[in-house]
Amino acid sequence: MSSVPKLTISLVNTNNRDLLRACLQSLYSVDHSASFEVILVDNLSTDGSREMVAAEFSKVQLVLNGARQGFGANHNQAIRRAKGEYILVLNEDTIVRAGALKAMADYLDADSAAGAVGCRLENPDGTLQPSCYRFPSPGRSVAENLLLVAAFPDNRFWGDYRAWAHDDQRYVDFVSGAAIMVRREVIETVGTFDEQFFIYAEETDWCYRMSKARWKVAFTPAGTIVHYGGQSSVAFKDRQFCEFNRSATKYFRKHHGRSGVAVNHLAMLVGSIVRIPLWLGIFLIFERKRQVAAQRLRLWSRIFTWTVGFRGRGLAPSS
Repeated sequence: MSSVPKLTISLVNTNNRDLLRACLQSLYSVDHSASFEVILVDNLSTDGSREMVAAEFSKVQLVLNGARQGFGANHNQAIRRAKGEYILVLNEDTIVRAGALKAMADYLDADSAAGAVGCRLENPDGTLQPSCYRFPSPGRSVAENLLLVAAFPDNRFWGDYRAWAHDDQRYVDFVSGAAIMVRREVIETVGTFDEQFFIYAEETDWCYRMSKARWKVAFTPAGTIVHYGGQSSVAFKDRQFCEFNRSATKYFRKHHGRSGVAVNHLAMLVGSIVRIPLWLGIFLIFERKRQVAAQRLRLWSRIFTWTVGFRGRGLAPSS
């Protein structure tokens, strides 16, 4: 048997000891029918995560950060050490179901056009967690903020995947960075994560670069991974919200220039102006929908203040 693993699994942990333990247990407790290595980058955890891994999972290659870094920069450390033919970027707040890794690897084995693949993500209660998305663009931002995407989710020009049950395999624009398996050849071609993105948008940028290099990004429903994160932006803490929008702005600037940034911000401003009175009316009139309406009011109020210049602080150390 070759000593070179078929798969490298890249994990990053920051003070998530118990979720990390459950993730590692799921990786080592089932037969994935392929050799794999796990490289874990610990991002200055202070909750005993490092000690737990050293004591309970001796096979894990542990990389200890000297300074806190962002999502992409951390995973890049593992990717550069990876020996596998395929590299799985995986969140530490996941449970990998039996067969999931094999399903993704089998897909890449069978489809030479696919540079990366994602699988079905589920919430802890077993419901679907959407994991496939369209690339952001100025035109898409306008369509989303003018409610065209919500009204016509299957439209070939501005529709997205929200009406899709994620029950068949297909090519998509990009998949969630919570679980994405990528060919080593692709990484050697397009590079690793762009580290200007501290958190959020890094997988979007990565898949967009794959697309520009003529690689396909695929989804297969054959495997399932439970993801404890993936919360709606409605529930974002203020600092997460700011970092999300900061990364989105960086993405637009990188791929669509200053004019793209301006169009996106204007579309968001118009979208918030349209939605704030709409959700306020729903809050006042429909008692059963008040909780949802209140959440949406807070979200769109935050978007309004962001677009008019009240940016707030993000998560990056330099912010």
